[in-house]
Amino acid sequence: MSPALTMTRRVVQLLVGLFLYGFAISMMIRAALGISPWDVLSQGTVLHTGLNYAVVTNLIGVVVLLLWIPIRQKPGIGTVANVLLIGPSIEVGLWILPEVTDLVPRILLLVGGLLALAVATGLYIGARFGPGPRDGLMTGIHRRTGWPIWVVRTSIEVIVLSIGWLLGGNVGLGTLAFALLIGPLVNVTLPLLRVPEARRVEPELDEVPA
Repeated sequence: MSPALTMTRRVVQLLVGLFLYGFAISMMIRAALGISPWDVLSQGTVLHTGLNYAVVTNLIGVVVLLLWIPIRQKPGIGTVANVLLIGPSIEVGLWILPEVTDLVPRILLLVGGLLALAVATGLYIGARFGPGPRDGLMTGIHRRTGWPIWVVRTSIEVIVLSIGWLLGGNVGLGTLAFALLIGPLVNVTLPLLRVPEARRVEPELDEVPA
């Protein structure tokens, strides 16, 4: 694939992945079976600080970015795009998806949201423009330690969930499913959707100038 086509694929993959990420979150919100571990942490922090939910979410994001320093993780365009695009895509998803009350459709929304989030994570991280704050923590620890992606992601989600629960955040079945399943799912989608880096072509011996 030519460099131009590769770059086009990376940009499209980044944008599609970020939109799908936000849409997946809106699916889980509509399922109303439990919020994600990071949202549990934000909710618990709000209860103890009285700060605005959006402010707490941003502050947690800053703290997570600071954790990038010891693992030598560098932000990229994808990190900035993550902050700018996921919020609006969540709003679009909530506008499109109606509220549901029956249990079976809610379960289907939760399962679909988890699967979509795993695919979205593989898409936008696989575009190689840099992960978002929370996913960057996962990939950075994976790179520095060599631990499997699913182990790192699941460990982070369980730790965050435990802290949020201790602070009084709301935990549901969907929260536990997210914490336990998102790691193994992302472990599958990341290798499949990563855009390969251009291979350096070594010159033939007879092409090397004397």
